[in-house]
Amino acid sequence: MKKQFFSKKVRIILIAAVVLAVFIAVVSTFSGSGVTNLVQTLMGPVRSLTASATRSVERFYNYAYNYENLQAENTVLQEKIASMEESIRSADTLERENERLRELLNMAEEHDDYQFLSAYIIAWDSTNWKSTFTVNKGRLDGLEEGMCAVTEFGQVVGLVTAVGENWATITTILDSSLEISASVSSTGYTGVVEGSYRTGESGSLRLSYLPTDAVMKNGDQVVTTGSTLYPKDLILGYVSDAGLDETGVSKYAILDAAVDFGSLEQVFLITDYDTN
Repeated sequence: MKKQFFSKKVRIILIAAVVLAVFIAVVSTFSGSGVTNLVQTLMGPVRSLTASATRSVERFYNYAYNYENLQAENTVLQEKIASMEESIRSADTLERENERLRELLNMAEEHDDYQFLSAYIIAWDSTNWKSTFTVNKGRLDGLEEGMCAVTEFGQVVGLVTAVGENWATITTILDSSLEISASVSSTGYTGVVEGSYRTGESGSLRLSYLPTDAVMKNGDQVVTTGSTLYPKDLILGYVSDAGLDETGVSKYAILDAAVDFGSLEQVFLITDYDTN
């Protein structure tokens, strides 16, 4: 609105200046020097105003031109920055994936009977009692229900519990519905690992049905004993506490899960292994 008003005002001043200039020319032609001097005197302020308006117009259009150029340059720079940031993110992702694959190779060398399929997490669904996520691989990739998901370090993540054409749901070991036969590595005591068993214990596991005389210390590693679902010696967690259960006839241990679920983005499905 201001721009339109300013432009209209400038046009009026310029037109007035032209009219007055013509008037001066006519008067100068038919009048004496006295009249001409008078007109020139009267025209002085008009000329100053016209010159000032002209300079204002030049500044305004220079500003508009520079502003448009700066705006275009800013857009180009923003696009370049976004592209660079995306490249950095892609490089970081590739670096993390390469590191995981190197660790996985070490595990594959130790367990040459394992067959792996890599998958990325695309969605989470977790509460105090439920812990599942969806991956980007499914039936078309050879996944089936009951397959075990692990990290590149051989830490148990969970079990495939639903499969679609190009997706699968994995229920994690934190879910209260899973029970896994396990043992304490240092002593051989066996029991059953269950998912988070009470509100506020997310990230914890419980190793139940241990002998009452079982001796454990914090940091003891707990691993799978081996079954048709879970290969032997996969890492479940580490002992953080222990005590007698409600019946008083067996012992239990609280475990910190080995997997850092907060930073988990890729898992490896064991599609086949030697159960013997």
